[in-house]
Amino acid sequence: MADHSRLGRGLAALIGDVGEESAAAEQGRKSRRAPIESLKPNPRNPRRNFTEAELDELATSIKERGIIQPIVVRQLAVEKDGYEIVAGERRWRAAQRAGLHEVPIAVVDATDAQSLEFAIIENVQRADLNPIEEAAGYVALMEQCNHTQDEVAKIVGKSRPYVANMVRLLRLPEPVKALVRQGKLSAGHARLLVGHANPLALAELAIGEGYSVRQLEEWVREETDKPGDATFDAMQKKIRAAAKDADTRALERKLSDALGLDVKVDHKPSGAGTLHIKYKDLDQLDAVLKKLGA
Repeated sequence: MADHSRLGRGLAALIGDVGEESAAAEQGRKSRRAPIESLKPNPRNPRRNFTEAELDELATSIKERGIIQPIVVRQLAVEKDGYEIVAGERRWRAAQRAGLHEVPIAVVDATDAQSLEFAIIENVQRADLNPIEEAAGYVALMEQCNHTQDEVAKIVGKSRPYVANMVRLLRLPEPVKALVRQGKLSAGHARLLVGHANPLALAELAIGEGYSVRQLEEWVREETDKPGDATFDAMQKKIRAAAKDADTRALERKLSDALGLDVKVDHKPSGAGTLHIKYKDLDQLDAVLKKLGA
């Protein structure tokens, strides 16, 4: 079993070779380099998404300044001059885009389990993972490294409830997980949808209405006591309202500003529709009636 206290400090702090590479550079000696094609991505890396914009930005930086921090690798048993990336796949991908033929490396001895642990820890500490990737990484630590949930929490420096809540996200249906991966739905919103009868409809509602986590929590709580079909119908109505075109929303804002009240316009393709003016008390009603000349 891995030493949790050492793992939690991060890869750069616990692997001596990285420090030796840095010390050698400070003394004027060249750090170890390897052909870029000799490096292979880590199949255990929990990070799967590398955006084009992100890689292009890093590639531009590498062209100007080079790679400052070595890519941490381990020797491949099947290839004498081949290496598997333990940490630094994003830099390696960007270096390819930048047209580099060689990259600085720091070679470490690591088992498959340690390689997985290092990859997850480094990505979590740098906030490089989306919530679904992070959750999958925690599950991999438990299943492939035989760690308990409590041990995983200690390894990554998080609380046990945090790890438990993240892992629960994997119970969401794939369309909802896709929204989380894309950054359209936060982990906080997604946690409220786990186990719900209509998680995708709720997710679309939260996105369309711009609900905060607290607002979504209150809405879910209010709808929990309703029959399933009633809840679903209510959500669908709210989703359709959230999908209003820009012109209708602009008209709603204009009317709301003029009346000082919340105004909603339900416009149908036929041209007919309904105007909703929401007031809190009789004083507000009197005020709007005066403005309307009634």
